Amino acid sequence: MSITVARRAWLTDLPVLLVAVVWGSSYLAAKDVTTTRTVLAVLVLRFAVVLPVLVVAGWRRLRSLSGAQLRGAGLLGLILSGIFLLETYGVVATSATNAGLIISLTMIFTPVAEARLRRTRLSRSFVAAAGLSVLGVLLLTQGAGFTSPSLGDFLMLGAAVARTVHVLAMSRMRSVRGADALSLTTVQLGGAVVVFALLSAAPGTGGTPWAAAAGFGAAQWLGLLYLSAFCTLFAFFTQMWAVRRTSPSRVSLLLGTEPVWAAVVGIALAGDRPGWLGFAGALLVLAGTAWGRGAAPREGAPEPDVAGEASGTAAAGVSVVEPAEADGADTGLEAAGRA
Repeated sequence: MSITVARRAWLTDLPVLLVAVVWGSSYLAAKDVTTTRTVLAVLVLRFAVVLPVLVVAGWRRLRSLSGAQLRGAGLLGLILSGIFLLETYGVVATSATNAGLIISLTMIFTPVAEARLRRTRLSRSFVAAAGLSVLGVLLLTQGAGFTSPSLGDFLMLGAAVARTVHVLAMSRMRSVRGADALSLTTVQLGGAVVVFALLSAAPGTGGTPWAAAAGFGAAQWLGLLYLSAFCTLFAFFTQMWAVRRTSPSRVSLLLGTEPVWAAVVGIALAGDRPGWLGFAGALLVLAGTAWGRGAAPREGAPEPDVAGEASGTAAAGVSVVEPAEADGADTGLEAAGRA
């Protein structure tokens, strides 16, 4: 009996772990598809592919959203667009390894910000874990020697802060509480795409989505479809499926391995060479975030980052499903902008 239960658990865990791998690889995929002048165009194309599927899949529940829920989701979509912009511009200007590890600081920033809002104290263990992670990022961004962090590193740090704002807004906005997760994601992504389309139409912001699409080769189209189909649709629906068959904490723990896969993909496929100092920093980031996840206050605090890219995650990203109840009856979304 116990063997059967364990086997069923792994059948649920493996797809979720695959989502973490996919999200970890999304930084390199976005980096290969995007240039500084095509960020907005790629974001429009990526989510223009995704949105029709989400609308068709959740049309009935989408129509049931109230006016207040639509306005709340639209506001969250504005924040989400900021996450995507920071992440995508950031990943273009830094390494895939740095991007994946720096963005994991969201798991530290969120409990810190929540404690400030609630005027509660964090445990000494959590403060120590946060300090370890920050030290790790400082070492990571130095590569083989002490140099100024790149613009991309700072943009990814800003994206981690923006993710924190999104998580807190999601958890505190009364207008979106109890709303269907799929519908919220659809409205947020729709709002974000409108922002990207408007920005891409402004002079000096790069080429139009149509011009970028016309210039894509087979490799770029494969990368774009990978970001849309796997890093967004597959990730979102796998989470929705998994949270109804296991606990949110278990899903969150598995998704928390994303920075590890980002580092593995960046080093193995992109040829990132962080040097010994960078490797030490990466280990400190992973150790600090893992320690921080265990030491963070649980009551009233949102689950750690799950997004990818609306993540995603989330970069160009996707959203993460975080049910308020273990059975998934009342779900919320933590959009984790991902590249």
